[in-house]
Amino acid sequence: MTAPRTRPPSVNALAQRLAGRGIPHPILVDLARQAIADDAVDEYEQRAANFSRTLLTPVINATGVLLHTNLGRAPNSFDPPYEAITVEFDLVTGERGSRQHAVGSLFARLCQTEAAMVVNNNAAAVLLVLAALAEGRDVPVSRGESVEIGGSFRVPDVMERSGARLVDVGTTNRTRLDDYRRAVERDDVDAALVLKVHPSNYRIDGFVEDTSVADLATLDVPVVADIGSGLIDADCPWLAGPPPAWLADEPAAVQTLRDGAALVTFSGDKLLGGPQAGIIAGQRDLVERCMRHPLARALRPGGLVLHALQSLALAYLDRDVVTQVPFWTMAAAPIDELERRATAIVETVASAAPGSRAIPTQALPGAGSAPGVTMPSWGVELDIDVVDALRAREHAIIARRVDDRTLLDLRSVQPVDDAAIAQAIIDVAS
Repeated sequence: MTAPRTRPPSVNALAQRLAGRGIPHPILVDLARQAIADDAVDEYEQRAANFSRTLLTPVINATGVLLHTNLGRAPNSFDPPYEAITVEFDLVTGERGSRQHAVGSLFARLCQTEAAMVVNNNAAAVLLVLAALAEGRDVPVSRGESVEIGGSFRVPDVMERSGARLVDVGTTNRTRLDDYRRAVERDDVDAALVLKVHPSNYRIDGFVEDTSVADLATLDVPVVADIGSGLIDADCPWLAGPPPAWLADEPAAVQTLRDGAALVTFSGDKLLGGPQAGIIAGQRDLVERCMRHPLARALRPGGLVLHALQSLALAYLDRDVVTQVPFWTMAAAPIDELERRATAIVETVASAAPGSRAIPTQALPGAGSAPGVTMPSWGVELDIDVVDALRAREHAIIARRVDDRTLLDLRSVQPVDDAAIAQAIIDVAS
């Protein structure tokens, strides 16, 4: 005789099992209703846990990629204000103010130029500059710089959306000043500006030739340089010593403008070390044309981004970057300190994970910054593959899998997280 089927719990009773676990009640009800419909009541708690892991969640980045695009690029240390802030309010006059004035003036000072403004990412910055300065006109670009970066962002597509017309110049590997000059002087070309694009996520070596911003500035049209990764000053005056070797070929805003660029555009969440944003800096008249364009409103950032960028700019001006900006804290960590931390973790986990050892590694700036360049680091290597187990923890640790082993690179890990890494290794190895 067939046993009677057990009556499933009510939706509300099932949802109440996980009350107080941090998942809103309407979500718990939806999950409970679906579990009952699927005859999978026993899976309810796991389904709820799986839902929690689909939310934005803090993790420990032990990949050695400091600006990990999938992990939000530069970690941000500036807390949002808990009060109203003067996003568009002038305290002196009591009237409506400019959203761009406070942060724009700070970045103009940082870049040693006349004016600056902020939009919501660097692709938006390039789009706005082209739309405001070159709509319906021509823009010469080297074929070697007509690139695609992450998310299918392509320079030709952005050019088309802006209303400007792309004029290919030179070849993929060699573009000379004369190539640009001939394009600018052609009777069928109405050049509004020349666009120089930092390739960001790839590098061509060998039989190559590039045209510098200083040379392009001799042409009769403005030069706009998309330097991409957001290095403010190649001299890195916020560091105690000389600029690090891994930055040797990275374009910087101060030097690019000094070489004659009319405008530069760059990201806020790469080498700058701040939130996702795009900065446009350079000649006042050109920046103001960008501010007046209708797209500027659609692309403007909100108060949280502006506040974070203001705090970031003040840290740079105070030259207190290494202590306040997590990216530079990680990038400037002395190699002997990383070795000491790796050795300490290995000593802590030795009994539970006897196959662990401290090893020298090579970390990456990441996010298309300094392509092909690495920086020396130290990490902890385990002779077992526990990458998935570390990622499955409540406070997930993102590590690297190398030949069925696990590598945790400490260049991208804050020292305060070393104890959590050690405990996690003990737990998963056991």
